[in-house]
Amino acid sequence: MLCSRMFSIKTCALMWLLMTGLVEAQPALTTIQDSLYRADGSRFTGTMFITWSSFQAGDTSNIATANLTLPIVNGVLSVALVPTTTASAGAQYNITYNQNGVNQFTQVWAVPPSSVPLRVNAVLVSTGTVVGPAPVTSPVLISDVVGLTNDLALAAQKGVGFALGRTAIVNDEGQIDSASGNLSDCMRVDGSSGPCGSSAGVFPSFSDSEIPAGAINGSNTVFTLAFPPSPAGSLELYLNGLRLDATVDFTLVTNTVTFFTGSIPQSGDLVLASYRYANPSNPLGSLATPQVVCSSTGGSTAVATLTQLGSCTLPAGLLGTGDRLEIEYQYSHTGSAAGFTGQVQIAGTVVVINRAAASTESLFAGHTSFGLYSGGQTWDTQSWGGSTLAFATSAGSSAIDPTQSTTVSFQGLTSSSSDTLTLRNFTVIRYPAQVNP
Repeated sequence: MLCSRMFSIKTCALMWLLMTGLVEAQPALTTIQDSLYRADGSRFTGTMFITWSSFQAGDTSNIATANLTLPIVNGVLSVALVPTTTASAGAQYNITYNQNGVNQFTQVWAVPPSSVPLRVNAVLVSTGTVVGPAPVTSPVLISDVVGLTNDLALAAQKGVGFALGRTAIVNDEGQIDSASGNLSDCMRVDGSSGPCGSSAGVFPSFSDSEIPAGAINGSNTVFTLAFPPSPAGSLELYLNGLRLDATVDFTLVTNTVTFFTGSIPQSGDLVLASYRYANPSNPLGSLATPQVVCSSTGGSTAVATLTQLGSCTLPAGLLGTGDRLEIEYQYSHTGSAAGFTGQVQIAGTVVVINRAAASTESLFAGHTSFGLYSGGQTWDTQSWGGSTLAFATSAGSSAIDPTQSTTVSFQGLTSSSSDTLTLRNFTVIRYPAQVNP
């Protein structure tokens, strides 16, 4: 015997066991056997290409990605394949039929285990169908995703006022709440709501493409608008579609337009005017609204040096010629060991109030009006106490630069550490400049 001639009996036995094990390790196959015909009834003769991606068979055998080319003669199909319906998810066979070098059609097969041959219609599935058992899934924990916990901590959370179907606002704790109010209300940038239109504040009236009253004959220079433009700078005057310059082509006084000699409308010309105005039926129509820049409570001090108890910073460029600030403040004093001093500064250099009160005084309040004109400012102050601090007035002027940020600082001191001076409340309101004819 060949084995006994080349190897020892022990070695031959080991080789036999290995060969037997390899045969036993081969996965079971299912035979697909059928007769294939063309549409005209003739038997199909050509080539079948079978391709598949790697998968794990039902017996845990690992099937590598490969392909198989199978000749079909006179319609006879017979091929043995590893079952896929018991394999890992996505296991399938992609079939291409080729005749005379031309791909005729394709199929997808899902092959079940079977001890008897199966026909093609028993393994045929729709293109795109995922076959095999459903993949085993398990929930993914937030902690399993790197960085997700921190990202979620930074995201805005629902607040107690959150509700569906409402405008979202961010509350003081950085949480998402929903705006309250009637569904017909308008939202403001601070998250509050209120009625829209004139009762919500101010809105101007507009005159668009108005034809001024006056004869267009080449000699008339005076034309009249229906309303005085408010502000006057809102007037846009056009002659035959060309916008005119108020300093070169015409002058405006109230609602009267007077053309200069070189710009007098000629016969056949078209003059149009567009502008904003204060509607007599809506006296609030084009007036600017006051703006509460700051309104809050302040801090406390029990030291004998001036300490800032509150502040309000107006950004650079907010204040301009014609604007006015109204500043109000209220201090309280507890204790009776010593007196106290309250002071209000603007831009760090302008002291608009500095009053010292006796130890028996418990309150200090005041009001300052700060008006801006071209090149400077003037201010006036009124202040008073609750009992011993007399009513007093003062006024002054300053020359701060409104193009820079401006801080209103509320200062205070008390001469005894056993006493406390507290800024109970302060408010800064800006009244913007408004030209009204």
